[in-house]
Amino acid sequence: MEKYGKIQGIDKPVSRLVYGCAGIERRKEDPMRLLDAAFAAGCNAFDTARVYGEADRILGEWIASRGIRDKVVILAKGGHPVLAPDEKGGLSVVRRRITREDIRRDVDESLRALQVERLDGFLLHRDDPSVPVGEVSEWMDELVKEGKVGAIGGSNWTARRIFEQQAYAVQHGFARFTLSSPHFSLARREADIFGDRCVTLTGGDAASEREWYRQNPVSVLAYGALSEGFFSGKWHSGDFHRREALMDPMSLAGYGSGENFARLGRTETMAVRRGCTPSQLALRWLFTRGMDLFAAFSSGSPDRIRENWRALDLELPQAEADRLCSE
Repeated sequence: MEKYGKIQGIDKPVSRLVYGCAGIERRKEDPMRLLDAAFAAGCNAFDTARVYGEADRILGEWIASRGIRDKVVILAKGGHPVLAPDEKGGLSVVRRRITREDIRRDVDESLRALQVERLDGFLLHRDDPSVPVGEVSEWMDELVKEGKVGAIGGSNWTARRIFEQQAYAVQHGFARFTLSSPHFSLARREADIFGDRCVTLTGGDAASEREWYRQNPVSVLAYGALSEGFFSGKWHSGDFHRREALMDPMSLAGYGSGENFARLGRTETMAVRRGCTPSQLALRWLFTRGMDLFAAFSSGSPDRIRENWRALDLELPQAEADRLCSE
């Protein structure tokens, strides 16, 4: 398959696998080595966000020290709400941040931390349906016209809201959303583990959303592509009856279903037959779903980064890909 694609609003090819920088400062490995490994493998796109700890700063220092700003694609996010634990063990919204002031503040802070003058892509990390899409369109269009951002879009926005933004933008001559970042993986996400109505494209309930992306020119940046490590070897299909003892609470709630362990089992079996890893198959499967897809992945090991990149070299016929899932 082609390892690079085009996102409207970005004037460089974008690697189909995007290295995710969330939590990179907590990795045991030197973050610079991880970024070097991703770039050397062929990955030229990097996913970051204001709520990702030191990700903006580390990514910016790496880009500046290597002198490669013109060779990399920065996909940044802002507008994330303030969340706090609730009495049910989940997360609740303390304050939403889809306002002109918050969005501009996040963009400016990312630009400073990254030591760049322009973000290749900028997504609103969450939606706030109470804010009219016209107002959001005006705010984002300002950033495009000022040259601070290139492609714009939303993370965890529904297809309906993205369609509404596009329609409003076309009517008023504003920049359109051309990028959307929902959860999407071979494993179904059974619970909203990140809180605040996060959107997933996996599962029967999301069939119409997947079809919308197939029919409309919006690039999809899938997050959670390896289901928080579900396909990375942390657990195996035979662990289903011990899952409560083995899985952390978030992974258990999100991915610990019988259906997901069945998918893991089919993936393990096919991986042995194909001479690859379950992670490689799970990543390659994403690109058989008919969308203009890019997938964010992460790893704390240079060897695993190189291994995951080689997923793009796998041949995966549609019929075999369909057998890994039941939708």
